[in-house]
Amino acid sequence: MKAMILAAGKGTRVRPITYTIPKPMIPILQKPVMEFLLELLRQHGFDQIMVNVSHLAEEIENYFRDGQRFGVQIAYSFEGKIDDDGKLEGEAIGSAGGMRRIQDFSPFFDDTFVVLCGDALIDLDLTAAVKWHKAKGAIATIITKSVPKEEVSSYGVVVTDEDSRVKAFQEKPSTEEALSTNINTGIYIFEPEVFNYIPSGVEYDIGSQLFPKLVEIKAPFYAIPMDFEWVDIGKVPDYWRAIRGVLLGEIKNVQIPGHEVAPGIYTGLNVAINWDKVDITGPVYIGGMTRIEDGAKIVGPAMIGPNCWICSGATVDNSVIFEWSRLGPGVRLVDKLVFGRYCVDKTGAAIDVQAAALDWLITDARQTVPSHIPVEQQAIEELLGTNAN
Repeated sequence: MKAMILAAGKGTRVRPITYTIPKPMIPILQKPVMEFLLELLRQHGFDQIMVNVSHLAEEIENYFRDGQRFGVQIAYSFEGKIDDDGKLEGEAIGSAGGMRRIQDFSPFFDDTFVVLCGDALIDLDLTAAVKWHKAKGAIATIITKSVPKEEVSSYGVVVTDEDSRVKAFQEKPSTEEALSTNINTGIYIFEPEVFNYIPSGVEYDIGSQLFPKLVEIKAPFYAIPMDFEWVDIGKVPDYWRAIRGVLLGEIKNVQIPGHEVAPGIYTGLNVAINWDKVDITGPVYIGGMTRIEDGAKIVGPAMIGPNCWICSGATVDNSVIFEWSRLGPGVRLVDKLVFGRYCVDKTGAAIDVQAAALDWLITDARQTVPSHIPVEQQAIEELLGTNAN
């Protein structure tokens, strides 16, 4: 069976992470989000998968290639051009436009197919969803999920009649105005006839253009609410919650990698730690070839990527540190995400490590450690909003 993963977006709400990593490649404990989607598709018999790519397309293509090692076949549809310097320049053409481009190239979608957004962790019975879609005789079906009413303002709400036919949409309505608590999860089932309503050669969106058109013409367009695990990595706080959810065991379909060396404490290969001289409270994941010096303190939920270096007396509390980072002696990192040259708090506010001259935080642990720390401890506290010991 055939499927499509939408992977062309720039992921502006997840910056600064998406400056160098496309959203589908954002790691959940060392494994890209899109890899979990491939596993789900394969599990339900979808083994021919198209992926539209644009922003940082080569990152996705170089990792997944033809899909063979994931047990599926993958092909890519690039949306963009090559600039005057010979570099790829992404120009996304909308989710429905991406579908249409593939179909215009050669009619790939010749039977019922599934479309998934490439930036969410899901644990969904796709087989049951497709069966329901076919029983309804639908041309299109949205998989929805019910959320608490106080959360509807963060999502697109789907309004249906008593037969589950889609009547209307509300984009991030207030709690008082919401006509439903069922939200659009970005998981769709289509019949090839849907291409009759998608124009060629123009930017066209599934949610804001195709779906309203289907409602307008009274097409057999339905929504099915299903109870499943769904973690959307739409913004930096969402990513934060996803990592915490995995470490706390709240996301069932994601296993913590590595070896459990103590209750709630997981490590990769060859971690350098004197366990008698560090204070670690799980749940914590520590990547391979990471060094934790004596006197360091780690309070979970926390993730420290591979090849990191946590110096003596440093504290990592409820934080996420990507690979090749060094945290200097005696520094407290609380409620922060360290990624490349940025230190981000859980609201998404970012500090540019280089611009702020935070020499105690080296974003490539292979660099020479500076012999001095030009930023006073008080300045560190002000920049990070934490109280250092």
